[in-house]
Amino acid sequence: MSATNPFRNAAAQQAPYGSWPSAISADLLTAGNVRLSEARQFDGKAYWLESRPAEKGRSVLVECDLKDAESMKRDVLPAPLSVRSKAHEYGGGVYAIDNGAVYFVLAADQRLYRMPLGGDIPEPITPEGPYHYADLQIDPLRNRLICVQEDESDATREATARLIAIDLTSTESEYRITVLAEGADFYSNPTLSPDGLQLCYLQWHHPDMPWDATELMLAELDENGRIAKARQIAGGGNESIFQPQWSPSGQLFYVSDRTNWWNIYRAGSDTPLWQEAAEFATPQWVFGMSTYGFINDDTIFCTFTQGGAWQLALLDLGTGKPKILERTGCDFESISCTEDRALFLASGPAEFPSVSMYDAKQDTFSTVASSSAAPVDTHWFSHAKPISFKKDGREVHGFYYPPHNPDFQGAPDEKPPLIVFGHGGPTGATSAGLNLKVQYWTSRGFAILDVNYSGSTGYGREYRDRLKDSWGVLDVEDVCAGAEHLVAQGLADPDRLLIKGGSAGGYTVLAALTFHDTFSAGASHYGIGDLTTLVQDTHKFESRYLDKLVGPWPQAESIYKERSPINHIEQLNCPVIFFQGMEDKVVPPNQAETMVKALQQRGVPVSYITFEDEGHGFRAASSIKMALDGELEFYSRIFGFSLSEPGPGISIANLSDNMESNR
Repeated sequence: MSATNPFRNAAAQQAPYGSWPSAISADLLTAGNVRLSEARQFDGKAYWLESRPAEKGRSVLVECDLKDAESMKRDVLPAPLSVRSKAHEYGGGVYAIDNGAVYFVLAADQRLYRMPLGGDIPEPITPEGPYHYADLQIDPLRNRLICVQEDESDATREATARLIAIDLTSTESEYRITVLAEGADFYSNPTLSPDGLQLCYLQWHHPDMPWDATELMLAELDENGRIAKARQIAGGGNESIFQPQWSPSGQLFYVSDRTNWWNIYRAGSDTPLWQEAAEFATPQWVFGMSTYGFINDDTIFCTFTQGGAWQLALLDLGTGKPKILERTGCDFESISCTEDRALFLASGPAEFPSVSMYDAKQDTFSTVASSSAAPVDTHWFSHAKPISFKKDGREVHGFYYPPHNPDFQGAPDEKPPLIVFGHGGPTGATSAGLNLKVQYWTSRGFAILDVNYSGSTGYGREYRDRLKDSWGVLDVEDVCAGAEHLVAQGLADPDRLLIKGGSAGGYTVLAALTFHDTFSAGASHYGIGDLTTLVQDTHKFESRYLDKLVGPWPQAESIYKERSPINHIEQLNCPVIFFQGMEDKVVPPNQAETMVKALQQRGVPVSYITFEDEGHGFRAASSIKMALDGELEFYSRIFGFSLSEPGPGISIANLSDNMESNR
């Protein structure tokens, strides 16, 4: 244990950890702040999506002219129109620009629409019905739009996935839609060759997820634009293919993890462009993901991660040699390239996510737009420290954030409460990019450990595959080991160890609280309490996900029951707060409600906060604010510390007078 308190600051006032006043409020996270996604370039202009909490989570398509340095960004679609797809429930790949028009998925009815840029009245190009669309690709040679379609018209079976082509000369009286491919369980990434004569795409089948095994298909198109011949050129087995992409001259490239690491390959070659113990891809949870592009026919602009840290590079296709670009940051994604220019999303340890641009001719970076309209003094930010620790001989990674506030510090003999974050997925990862939801806690006096537990991405396929058959075991052991590691280092109060997470991270929370006694309290955001219910009551994309993580259903039913916290509720004896969207189709509300009812009956302190119009994840400002401030109030009342400002007044069942009187 450290001999001295590492959190001392001679110039700061002394106050109990957790009670520090902070400039980083829940309102700050929502007022003037947006979530950015899907950065693209078309005809010298930048486009991206902004999810705006202040507009109840409306997803807005935004445009900015890159040729005009003084250009102001503008909303492409008038309010209240929102752009979002329900394909795979997570959406993505929801718009395309061509010939002065925008094509997009309207959130309200999930139909595809076309509208002239500068116009305000969109027209539908697909019929009404139970359809979802994603991965929009314009076929200018044939005046049509190619995309993925999910068809839910048959309620007796799973949704049918297809690749379709929509004739853009058709009208509402006669929609002309051609099926290009069907029969696989899933499709993504339809991508036309520059001459329009070939189409590549990904397909995969139950029980695989796209990071388990995908097949890269290459198809010749006939004179009518139909697939004349399709053949698999990569993938299958235990190989995951990511982002097939054509070079300007018509060579096909893709990312494969066949050597343990997601590296970039040229079609027809078994050797990566740059063979490195690094990941050039991320899990394909949404459509339209991109980690590389061509700034000319000889050079790829790309991002890759090593040890959880993302970097940018230029890859020379002739020599295979990389040039690492000196661009500070922690996260880079959604890369879109044109001749000598790359547009992408970026964030850093003290930098809000932004739409950024790289000029290859000048070798310079610039910011096109920021996700925040309300800058925060960087003195408030706690900076992530990469850490690794061992559990049963396996190395586990994460990021540690010490409590930090320029005006306050804890008492000399006090250790801070620690919140362990469990990311969603579970096939996903956390990073050290600026996240105000982390800074909200550290600026109030909490330490944070954000764990990339076994099964996380960014550390190779073998690390990712650790969680096969072991979800609810290794991830839980890892978050507990991380908390115990920080206690041993003298960086956390052993009596105030907390854990929070959403979705799959929420399951890790509930399993850790049920099957281990490391933590004193926890927060489950739309988390899973009953694996048997989840496996029978979720959407198609994840309906067989647990076959790999737990075991095939129903053959492994006993394992599902064994690992479900609800079946061992007598072992969960510490306070828990639950947050749940009532429109959640991924983790339905019955998951939380069953756990809450059982804890109430057992007399365990429990709080249940619901949001009527929210799904899987909270988008509205009021929901985000309640989730943060309500959780903080919950901890303050459980552990008896005062808040600098009153909480929202949440209800906590079974909270004893003794606990309240300790405040």
